[in-house]
Order: sequence, then C-alpha cells, then structure tokens
Amino acid sequence: MTTAHMNPVRTRPTTVIAHSAFLTGRLLRALWRMPTFLVIGLVQPVIWLLLFGQLFRSVVNLPGFAYGSSGFLQFLTPGVVMMTALFASAWAGTTYLQDIDRGVMDRLLTSPASRGAMMCATMVHQAIQTIVQSLIIVVIALSAGARFPGGVPGVGVTVLAAVLLTLTFSALSNAVALLTRQQATLIAISQFTTLPLMFLSSAVMDLHLAPGWVGNVAGYNPVEWAVVAARQAMLARTDWSTVWAHLGLLAVAALVMGLLATRAFRAYRKST
Repeated sequence: MTTAHMNPVRTRPTTVIAHSAFLTGRLLRALWRMPTFLVIGLVQPVIWLLLFGQLFRSVVNLPGFAYGSSGFLQFLTPGVVMMTALFASAWAGTTYLQDIDRGVMDRLLTSPASRGAMMCATMVHQAIQTIVQSLIIVVIALSAGARFPGGVPGVGVTVLAAVLLTLTFSALSNAVALLTRQQATLIAISQFTTLPLMFLSSAVMDLHLAPGWVGNVAGYNPVEWAVVAARQAMLARTDWSTVWAHLGLLAVAALVMGLLATRAFRAYRKST
C-alpha cells in the first residue's frame, strides 16, 4: 500500500515535464507555420529604437540624467526589450481563448494532461518568442551604433530578465482568459495594465528626471525590476547585488503568478 501511494508522487514531476514538452511543441509548431506574428511583434520595437533613439538622443545631456556617458540608445535598448516582452506576454491569453472557442480546452481538461503542464506550456512558448525577439532587438541596437560594455553577460542578463517578465505577465494573461473567456475583456485589461506599467518605469526615461512619486511607485513595478537588472548588467561596472536582487524579485513574481494562474483552471471548470 505504501508503494502504491508513493509512486504517483515520484512520477508526477516527470509527468508534468513530459506533458509540458508535448504541449509546448504543439504551440511551437503553430508558431513555425505562422511566424508572421513573431515578425510583426518586432515592428514597434524597431520604431522605438530607431526613431526615439534619434529624437531623444540629446536627453542624456540634461542635468540629472544618470546614464548619459554611453548615449541614449544604450539607455533605451533594455527598456525596449522589456516593453516588447510586456506587450507580447499581455496577449498570451489569446491562445487559451482560441482553444476555448475551438473546444480544445475542454478536451485537454478531460484528458490526463496536467493543469500545471498546460500553464507551463503557454508560458514557455511565450518565453521562447521573447528570447528570439530580445536578441534581434539587441542586434538591431548594435547595428544602430549602441555599445554595451557589459558584453555577453550583460546581454544574457537582459534576456533572462525579459523572460522572467514574460513568464509573470503571460501567466496573468492566461488567468484573465480563463476567468473571463472574453477577447474584449482581455484586451481591455491588457491595455489597462501594460501602458501604466511601462510609463511608471525607467524604460524610456531616467526616473531621476521624473516626479518623486513616480520613482516610489516604480519600486513595486515588475517592469522596473527587469529594466534595472538589464541596464545594470549592460554597464561597464555592474552592481551585481542590484542585478541579482531584481532578478530574484522577478523570479518570485513569476512563480507566484504561475501558481495562481494554474488555479484559474478550477474556476473555469466550475463556470462551464
């Protein structure tokens, strides 16, 4: 009896991993067939980099701007990476909405597929897109003249911060999709959260030039955590304690949001 009861406990992690890999492969195959969405997601970041990078390049000369030594483009690039991750992950729930409309979600929930694996698959799928898009943005910034003294480790931290941010907000988007099952509601909530979070951070402007209350609010903003970690890692003299502290906050936020979002499956089942 003891063995029978213990076997599911031992095999469950392996089962979750196997289910996650299978379901992630399903989503990646769809992305491979339709890479247009990945490309379209890069149009706005390129505009931010090439247009805003030129329009506001003199901002670094303002008194109080703390990152003026290497130019505005170096300052802007981590912010653009995080904004791209934020906006893309906010739409992650559309995958669930499509599955709900097609009846795929109900079939998955009546199958042996793990609920955690279903959530992990969409989050990993979104994270892979973020990795590709983040690296492309960095390459474009380098081609436009930006220089990152932090080198490869700095780029690696930037991508990691973007992935953690993606995991947090893709889980939130999935939860909203499961709880509301409405495209219009998901769009409204995404717009309501992403724009304020973007502007209440140092993604596009040094907070030393913003009102004090903006800096206070930004301290609780996951977008700011990601931007600070990436920007610090890109510097020649990196404050690694700051980097790891902010990455730790992002990791905790991603874990908590993923667990909470997985519980949304229960609410979805009760409402069907």
